[in-house]
Amino acid sequence: MNTDSFALRHIGPRRSDLPEMLKTVGVETMEQLIFETIPDNIRLDNPLSLDPAISEHEFAAHITALSNKNKVYRSFIGLGYNQAITPAVIQRNILENPGWYTAYTPYQAEIAQGRLEALLNYQTMITDLTGMELANASLLDEATAAAEAMALLFSVRSRAQKKEGVHKFFVSEEILPQTLSLLQTRSTPIGIELVVGKHEDFDFSSEYFGAILQYPGVSGKVYDYAAFVEKANAAEIKVAVAADILSLVKLRAPGEFGVDVVVGTTQRFGIPLGYGGPHAAYFATKEAYKRSIPGRIIGVTKDTDGKRALRMALQTREQHIKRDKATSNICTAQVLLAVMAGMYGVYHGPEGLKNIANKVHNTAATVADALEKLGLYQVNESYFDTIQIKADAAKVAAVAQEMEINFHYPDAETVAISIHEATTLQDVNDIISAFAKAYSKETITVTEIAKGNAIPETVARETSFLTLPVFNTYHSETELMRYIKKLERKDLSLNHSMISLGSCTMKLNAASEMLPLSDPQWGNMHPFAPLDQAEGYQTMLKKLEDQLTEITGFAGTSLQPNSGAQGEYAGLMVIRAYHESRGDSHRNICLIPSSAHGTNPASAVMAGMKVVVTKALENGNIDVDDLREKAEKHKDNLAALMITYPSTHGVYESAVKEITQLIHDNGGQVYMDGANMNAQVALTNPGAIGADVCHLNLHKTFAIPHGGGGPGVGPICVAKQLVPFLPSNPVITTGGDKAITAISAAPWGSALACLISYAYITMLGEPGLRHSTEYAILNANYIKERLDGAYQCLYVGERGRAAHEMIIDCRPFKAKGIEVTDIAKRLMDYGFHAPTVSFPVAGTIMIEPTESESREELDRFCDAMLSIRKEIETATADEPNHIMKNAPHTLAMLTADTWDFTYSREQAAYPLSYVADNKFWPTVRRVDDAYGDRNLICTCAPIEEYMEA
Repeated sequence: MNTDSFALRHIGPRRSDLPEMLKTVGVETMEQLIFETIPDNIRLDNPLSLDPAISEHEFAAHITALSNKNKVYRSFIGLGYNQAITPAVIQRNILENPGWYTAYTPYQAEIAQGRLEALLNYQTMITDLTGMELANASLLDEATAAAEAMALLFSVRSRAQKKEGVHKFFVSEEILPQTLSLLQTRSTPIGIELVVGKHEDFDFSSEYFGAILQYPGVSGKVYDYAAFVEKANAAEIKVAVAADILSLVKLRAPGEFGVDVVVGTTQRFGIPLGYGGPHAAYFATKEAYKRSIPGRIIGVTKDTDGKRALRMALQTREQHIKRDKATSNICTAQVLLAVMAGMYGVYHGPEGLKNIANKVHNTAATVADALEKLGLYQVNESYFDTIQIKADAAKVAAVAQEMEINFHYPDAETVAISIHEATTLQDVNDIISAFAKAYSKETITVTEIAKGNAIPETVARETSFLTLPVFNTYHSETELMRYIKKLERKDLSLNHSMISLGSCTMKLNAASEMLPLSDPQWGNMHPFAPLDQAEGYQTMLKKLEDQLTEITGFAGTSLQPNSGAQGEYAGLMVIRAYHESRGDSHRNICLIPSSAHGTNPASAVMAGMKVVVTKALENGNIDVDDLREKAEKHKDNLAALMITYPSTHGVYESAVKEITQLIHDNGGQVYMDGANMNAQVALTNPGAIGADVCHLNLHKTFAIPHGGGGPGVGPICVAKQLVPFLPSNPVITTGGDKAITAISAAPWGSALACLISYAYITMLGEPGLRHSTEYAILNANYIKERLDGAYQCLYVGERGRAAHEMIIDCRPFKAKGIEVTDIAKRLMDYGFHAPTVSFPVAGTIMIEPTESESREELDRFCDAMLSIRKEIETATADEPNHIMKNAPHTLAMLTADTWDFTYSREQAAYPLSYVADNKFWPTVRRVDDAYGDRNLICTCAPIEEYMEA
């Protein structure tokens, strides 16, 4: 046993398990299984050209050496990114804790009450600080959130505005540059015309449906927008504000002067810079728009016993329901980062946040005062943390560079300085010294931070915030540590048992992959730092791009998209730009199979395309005849086909090359959804099947943890003809020579999280990646065969094999009164998170075990499913009190004085012997989703305020 091999630690089944597993599956060798699973005509002829695998120990030394190539200067650049201090108690107990970072999206609320409470805290914090009525549970970054605000305001135009075709959107020139770029990307395909200008000069014409303002502005100046918003409201122009979350501790809440949406980032609430992410954006709005708000909302409801419970509210807004009618394709949130930011608010409380905000403002004022004493003019009369100095930018930059300090230089005569939480008195004196040296003057030494007064009374905050007990209780490390642990115990994560979610690939997130994220040499790099300071990052990111390009069989990669759905959108926008470059801007038809992910049609509409749905055959495959008919019908306007491979039904379709050729013959490009890439790596790839672009879910195939629903990373890999169109950034040059505008705020998206995938590929190498794919297929087929006879596998390949996942048909159990939801809830009693429920086929479950689960864990899961199957047999359609209907069973139920059930307590809680050894207790009984949607409560208000008498 080679204990240096990372693959040995990553892949679950032991070599000694292989003969018995292959026998169960009905093959003699792994190669026979792969031959029977993957069509011959798409198998790779040669191994991937990747560097040899290295051990975990070697990788630790390698990544440390790489980090030392980063020059982490003190950055006062700002532009929406500011160094923050992550409290050690949050870093150790959340960021570095697999109980938090390996959890899945809280679709199964009964075993996710901890995460849900943490997110409810986050939403409450956002609504308090913004003065709005409703907040979601995070978006991807500030620029994306601003684009979602624009789309929402466009969607909720008045009937008259829609009839008259009102489509202009005003953007203040004080907006952040990366936000403007993303607004440009998002507006054009859906017919919105951006008009950028000074808000003071805006004419409030009836041609406008909305406007967005920056608060404070990119210059640092704090404007009083009350009069602007009043005039806008009178003219039926809805207003969004992009606001610095920390500034709202001292500035008047935008909700108080009547805005419709407030967006921003919570990065400076304890989240590392990470060269651009991942960071949780916030989105707050009026309750009137609750049916249009993008992303996820956490709401309060009750369980079967009437006790308070939490769950994701208004889930029917998800794209899988609305599909091409959805106004957003947002699927991934930034849950882990939102949890950290929320805990930052819990830990510091209102008084702690006031202390931090006052320190930041006072420090900025102290610097401004000292520089004015040096004879330098400070432009901003009002500001929170950013001052603008009139000076020779080149002269100051030369000195600052020598002192390892970064400022922002808006033009040749201006130096902008953004103060942050981590700014010290020594930093203040070094800043002053840099300007003094630049002008050959004697410096001024500051001995204490003076009180600032650069916030006018008209915009100063007077209202209280964070008044609820949760924000005023856990201010010692002991108390917060225990609170975090209390919530963690309510959640079932990958550190407890297998999470076999089809399409979601919940594999091992190895500790050696995660450790670099805590290194300040990676965490404290500003995304807009000069490239020569980021050599370590640039080396890693370029290498990861090359690795992904090789794995996909393409010619180029962009790491900028920071979610899978954003990757879909980016891929389609690149295809759109390619067609336009050839004079084919009329090509706008996107063919999408009926079985596709719901984000696919939503992304296509956002990219300005018209969706034409193609049929699926009874065996789940694409109906090639129907596809051919529609491709030929629309050949003059065909832009793209969106497919998932292996299919969403868990099958390698043998006709895939015929399908891709058919699209090319009719002038279109092929987009491949990378959700199922875990079944391709090193055995086949998108290039081999004839695709032109794919996105990759790095939080699936390439080991970035799901973090309770995010971070996600969704880079796109493209064929040669699409490379010139890869996305750019307005501050740091990225992308091709014909690059589309920005897809996310940061040049390389969530760069910090990319370390994880880089580690995964580097430590596995080609053989390890290939074995991972093979074992993912073996594990899935092992479960399929073990469950055969008890459950029907709905779709299989031509030789009877599943891919890396399978769909189990539960619809026959309706005759006994058992729904697929009952199986999902009963699995909790066995210690398992349910597989994917009712997707892509209603009444089914989709199981994906991944390669990192051991044979023992697979057997435990199969034993649980077989035991549940026997329980289903005892059910009758007219028996509402069956064990399946009462699942999950809580500790409160089991220890109650009365037991009014026809089965024993032991049957309820310990249905199999292994359960007792590692029992997980759901903290609430089955939640009532409908009640929660009828009585929408999305903050920490006590349940007594709305529970029925």
